[in-house]
Amino acid sequence: MALTFTDENVKEYIQSGQPVVIDFWATWCGPCVGMGPTIDKLAEEYEGRVAVGKYNIDEEGDLSTEFRIMSIPTILFFKNGEMIKDLRLAGSQRLETLEGNVEKLLAL
Repeated sequence: MALTFTDENVKEYIQSGQPVVIDFWATWCGPCVGMGPTIDKLAEEYEGRVAVGKYNIDEEGDLSTEFRIMSIPTILFFKNGEMIKDLRLAGSQRLETLEGNVEKLLAL
C-alpha cells in the first residue's frame, strides 16, 4: 500500500536521502483514481527500498505549488533530497514505465 504524503511529512521523506516517488493526484481526477492500484502495486514491489506514496493536491498544497504541478496525475522522483528532473512523468502511466523509472532512480 502506498504511503500518504502530506505537507507535514513529505519533506522528511525527501530529505532522508532515500529514493522517493510521489504521485500527485485528486479524487475528482479519473486517470488519477485509475492509477491508484498501480501506485499501490509499485509501493508493494519496492517496499523497503523506495518510499512510494500519494499526495492529494486538494488536501495539501505546498509541495504541488513548489514543484509547479499543473496537471495530474504527475509523478515525481527524488533521491538524496533532490528531484530527478529527467524522470518526471505526467498523465496515466503503465506499471512497466513506473518500474523502469524506479530502476533508473535506484541506479543513480
